[in-house]
Amino acid sequence: MTFALPTYADVAAAADRIHGAAHRTPVMTSRTADAATGASFFFKCENLQRMGAFKFRGGFNALAQFDAAQKKAGVITFSSGNHAQAVALAARILGIPATIIMPTDAPAAKVAATKGYGARVVTYDRYSEDREEIGRKLAEKDGLTLIPPYNHPHVIAGQGTAAKELIEEVGPIDMLFAPVGGGGLLSGCALAARELAPACAIYGVEPAAGNDAQRSLREGKIIHIDTPKTIADGAQTQHIGDLTYAIMKREAADILTAADDELVEAMRFFAARMKIVVEPTGCLGFAAARKLGDAIEGKRIGVILSGGNVDMERFCSLLSA
Repeated sequence: MTFALPTYADVAAAADRIHGAAHRTPVMTSRTADAATGASFFFKCENLQRMGAFKFRGGFNALAQFDAAQKKAGVITFSSGNHAQAVALAARILGIPATIIMPTDAPAAKVAATKGYGARVVTYDRYSEDREEIGRKLAEKDGLTLIPPYNHPHVIAGQGTAAKELIEEVGPIDMLFAPVGGGGLLSGCALAARELAPACAIYGVEPAAGNDAQRSLREGKIIHIDTPKTIADGAQTQHIGDLTYAIMKREAADILTAADDELVEAMRFFAARMKIVVEPTGCLGFAAARKLGDAIEGKRIGVILSGGNVDMERFCSLLSA
């Protein structure tokens, strides 16, 4: 199915639609971060969102627009964890059967939470099987509606509500940093930022091990890569979508990268100085922004902390390494 690109009007409509279902997450600041960089950071804490990540925004916005037949038949999606949990929880709230395709090596906490929300989980090998193909086949076989994790206008619009809330709360910002996997969060937030803070420079950040979005924007076409090996499991995508690519190409100032050791250092900072748990993927924006030196000095910077879903054993082992 071919979709039109979402607009800021869709983000505003999504905000109304998810009101009362999604949390309006807090924006936190840090004197330590500001003193170390000379910038003013505003952290949008989507690690404190329902099910622990921004994905609930897009998942609920998409499922809330199902018609009666779609609700009865059910939804299917594929995800390494956060979108899986988002769709599973939204489906439970809305009374929709949910099937989730998850990799065999997905974090145990994310799998357990997805099942706990009542979804049926189908596993696959992310390094040898194509989750999109599996999803399409099951959708056709069982008459399910496929809601992909990022390349869907309702998902993109829902994710953009995070930046909408951030800017409404703190006022115009000079720079916005958001993690990039498939680009749903960045593209949705770009729609909101361009409307509410027109001069804002918008940056996506992805793992250094898998810079397909960066290459895509610089080469002028969507680049496909092998599944990157990184601790940022929420950004282990093989390519961005055509919808997210079009918005990112139009709105993003650049796509930056962060290495795994930089993500661990950011996790340690959030835990030790701000007393919050942020998963590796959620640390991408801050890990990249803090390296920019003079480029961020004196700037008002928004950072989307996209999620906090990480196994505690894994969290402790990364921080103690």
